[in-house]
Amino acid sequence: MAQIRFYQSLWATEKRRAGVPELPFGDRFDAVKEAGFHGVALDLGAFDLTAARTCAREYARTGLSGLLTAFPTSIEALRPALHLAKDIGAPFVIVVGQVMPLAVHDMISVVREWLRVATEESMPIQFETHRNCITNDLFATLQLLEAVPEMRLSADLSHYVVEREMMQPITVEMQNYVVRVLRRSDSFQGRIATRNQIQVPIAFPQHRDWLETFLGWWREGFRLWRSRSPGEDLVFLCELGPPNYAITDANGDELSDRWQEALELKRLAGTLWRETQQ
Repeated sequence: MAQIRFYQSLWATEKRRAGVPELPFGDRFDAVKEAGFHGVALDLGAFDLTAARTCAREYARTGLSGLLTAFPTSIEALRPALHLAKDIGAPFVIVVGQVMPLAVHDMISVVREWLRVATEESMPIQFETHRNCITNDLFATLQLLEAVPEMRLSADLSHYVVEREMMQPITVEMQNYVVRVLRRSDSFQGRIATRNQIQVPIAFPQHRDWLETFLGWWREGFRLWRSRSPGEDLVFLCELGPPNYAITDANGDELSDRWQEALELKRLAGTLWRETQQ
């Protein structure tokens, strides 16, 4: 039976507290495994290739699955990331493309070239819905999806909530746009945003409407995935970033416990996945 496979971002395990050293990678891998995640995702925006390669032994030691997010600054810059993804057993690579033409027409050729490299390396790629990259704009991305039918997405919808400054309640038009994204999304990323903040504490009552909005989107995304990919596992990546993604107070302390929030998002997504089986 198909299952939802939960990954925790290694970048999201950073504390970034003044005077407090970060835990070694090995300790972080152990904590992720103990919490019941299936794997760890490496973010090449946070670690260079050399540092990321040192994690290969942690995957082998813990038995956790790999996942990789790449930030290629050219067409060929994607290739080394695809090689690393094979080394850590990643099912695909998430691409946050740093080649950003102004015109959609020019974006199309860039996307197709990255898809060509992925085919040559026999490593699937998914383009993350992310700001400051080729999919920065929701409307441009929708045009890309029409022009490149083989383009698949990794849905981090928090970026489009901020990029479009979506308001509550979500309009019918905007909801339809999001569903078009969900139809092409082959993995999902866990983060709750509001129209002005990319990552907010999920337990605060003022954010309840946004939590419910994201849960509704994930539920629909899971349903669509099951309908087009019956019997296949789905990847859900918990990626609650450290400051400055995480909001801090005047002393620089975070307003919530990101680790506990990641576990709660894992629980909530698991419930949604089971609901789509009914």
